[in-house]
Amino acid sequence: MKFAPIIGLEIHVQLNTASKMFCGCPNVDDGAPPNTAICPVCTGQPGALPALNAAALDKGVLAGLALSCHIPDKSAFDRKNYFYPDLPKGYQISQFALPVALKGSVEIDIPEQAIPGRERVKIGITRVHLEEDAAKNHHAPNGMNGRPATLVDYNRAGTPLIEIVTDPDVRSAFEAKCFLQELRAIMRAIKVSNADMEKGQMRCDVNISLIEIDDSGFPLTETLNARTEVKNLNSFRAVERAIIYEIQRQTALYEAGTPPIESTRGWDDGQGRTLEQRTKESSADYRYFPEPDLPPQDLIEIKERLASKLPELPAETRTRLQNEWGFPTSAAVFFAADTDWQAYAEHVMGELGTWLESEDNKKESAGEILAERKTELAKLASGWLTSKLAGLLIERNIGIKDANITPENFAEFLTLLDSKVINSTNGQKLMQLMMDSGGDPSTLMETHNLGQNLNGNELIEVVKRNLEANTEKVADIKAGKIQIIKWFVGVVMRETEGRANPQQAEEEIRRQLEL
Repeated sequence: MKFAPIIGLEIHVQLNTASKMFCGCPNVDDGAPPNTAICPVCTGQPGALPALNAAALDKGVLAGLALSCHIPDKSAFDRKNYFYPDLPKGYQISQFALPVALKGSVEIDIPEQAIPGRERVKIGITRVHLEEDAAKNHHAPNGMNGRPATLVDYNRAGTPLIEIVTDPDVRSAFEAKCFLQELRAIMRAIKVSNADMEKGQMRCDVNISLIEIDDSGFPLTETLNARTEVKNLNSFRAVERAIIYEIQRQTALYEAGTPPIESTRGWDDGQGRTLEQRTKESSADYRYFPEPDLPPQDLIEIKERLASKLPELPAETRTRLQNEWGFPTSAAVFFAADTDWQAYAEHVMGELGTWLESEDNKKESAGEILAERKTELAKLASGWLTSKLAGLLIERNIGIKDANITPENFAEFLTLLDSKVINSTNGQKLMQLMMDSGGDPSTLMETHNLGQNLNGNELIEVVKRNLEANTEKVADIKAGKIQIIKWFVGVVMRETEGRANPQQAEEEIRRQLEL
């Protein structure tokens, strides 16, 4: 028996409004002291009435537009009834019959690990609806008199969410991850959420079922089997691992002749497996009915107003970054995933363009030569931005907005590298100094003597001394092992602490060896 997975996703995205969904309490993050951003409305006190946050409604519609959804003329809220410690009212105000958006799609590129024929896929969006978040449970092993207890922080209760439900169009764990990464980039681009999964700003439920296929990969039936929902996955890695585990678990059940039943399971990251929580609910179990305290919302004016304000989306940004600036595909993907990185990179390239066309570089600024130089600079910039600078920021646990290097200074730093005034090794030292001080690179380079400023006589002496100290290697070079010259270049660079120009060092070595 062979099986293929049928996967649908339900993603909760926390909206970055100033206040909660139905009250004026501040929309705080997890760092706030427990139970300090609460009121009678969000804690479900008797007689407290909700009032819709207009900014949240706008952001829900904007998300629908960004996901190519149909925006209906009206939407309305419903009560979703269930009982749990994190739901103070005993019901959640959500949307069921009339969501803010329907029938959209997102196209994603899957260059690696793609199923043949699925290198580019369209994932359908079933619906986007608004709802309030529940509170947050903290399971404390020694919470009450040394006994296990569940403590509840109601700060999160009432936080505005959009839930994005996909069609069952995903066919692998890797596709699910790629879709979620694209969704995060879209949410950031339209500025409705930072969508950081590790901070709980984007959470994913995964619905997985298996269908039997033949040797060619075609389904043997059109009937979908029982599905399992894995709840509250909060990282791309957890989504991948949970899907892979569930595919293996369900396959083993079918092969054993005990097919899975519909159920809801949780993911245990430490154990690397899903654990059963309860049998799967249907919409009937939630006893939805229209929310009596909130009138229906007219969306006609909202969608017309927001449609003209829809910003450039990540797919468009990637194409433009490649066409306009000459960034390679990998760099364009990196920058388009984060609007702060995108703005920084484009500012750097703008400064480099000005430098390239300046009076000192007129010789470079004609026609094909200028285009070629721009491509070279884009490659240099993308490498240092996405690898070296990004790595340094990760080490210091800060984002690009908090980097102590202005785009102007980073562009100047790149011109020093491009002009070979400084080499890559000392460039990394200089970048550290720039981050520490916020100073301009030219001054720091001179102060710390990091430039390739070794004079000709010093270079001659360094090369001569090392050739005389390594006569056996010199003999090997004379015997035809020319590659050893690179070893000597490395010795010279280390001894001069990067002040020698490696190309000039190699030329001097060859001159003294009469090669």
